[in-house]
Amino acid sequence: MSRIAKAPVDLPQGVTATIADSAVTLKGAKGSLSLTLGPGVSVVQAEKRLEVKYTDPGQARTLAGSTRAHLANMVRGVTKGYEKKLELVGVGFRAAVQGKVLNLTLGFSHPVNFPIPEGITIDTPSQTEIVVKGVDRQKVGQIAAEIRDVRPPEPYKGKGVRYANEQISLKEGKKK
Repeated sequence: MSRIAKAPVDLPQGVTATIADSAVTLKGAKGSLSLTLGPGVSVVQAEKRLEVKYTDPGQARTLAGSTRAHLANMVRGVTKGYEKKLELVGVGFRAAVQGKVLNLTLGFSHPVNFPIPEGITIDTPSQTEIVVKGVDRQKVGQIAAEIRDVRPPEPYKGKGVRYANEQISLKEGKKK
């Protein structure tokens, strides 16, 4: 058995799990998440723990470790939540949230309007900072990556949208 799948997922106080035929739903203080189980994989709840089981040693064995990791991420998401911080580096680069739209001014001839999807909250503590928050780890990372892809950091001056604490290796400019 996968070593990761052997470890049970502890359910903290305030988190409830509902196990159906092929899905697991977790509800907590921040919200609820659902995970569809792969073929041959099942989840058993014992007291305040979730244990992942599999029937055949083929593909289900490989899915068991991933299922356990997804469940652990879901438990953390419904209790604490996830967040990604982005920084805007460049003269005149600004971000502002207006309703369900993130307005970005990134040096293009036009402003970029990024729609905020359901289940994600975006804050702008300052004009050059963006904080993406949510319950689903995958969704938070995907939205942060899509915002970064609007104007990724360029290699000569480092201008663009970058993750907080991201190291950009700058190239040397042209010499005369």
